[in-house]
Amino acid sequence: MKNYLLIFVLLLLFVIDTQAQCAMCKSVVESNMENGDTIGSGLNNGILYLMAMPYISLALIAFFWARHNKKQKNSSF
Repeated sequence: MKNYLLIFVLLLLFVIDTQAQCAMCKSVVESNMENGDTIGSGLNNGILYLMAMPYISLALIAFFWARHNKKQKNSSF
């Protein structure tokens, strides 16, 4: 349990502030799209990839938690 707490604290300490880049990305994509470049589709795919990861992680945690609870419930009989 201590290892998980240590990893969680370390992850919180190494968070990078990325809110400032949103306006920059938007302006770069808009200017490239006007010139006929297809960088916007790649950026959209990247956003979808980043959006999917927390949901996949949550689903895996829920699956392993449910499986662990089921094993504990079956072993108590």
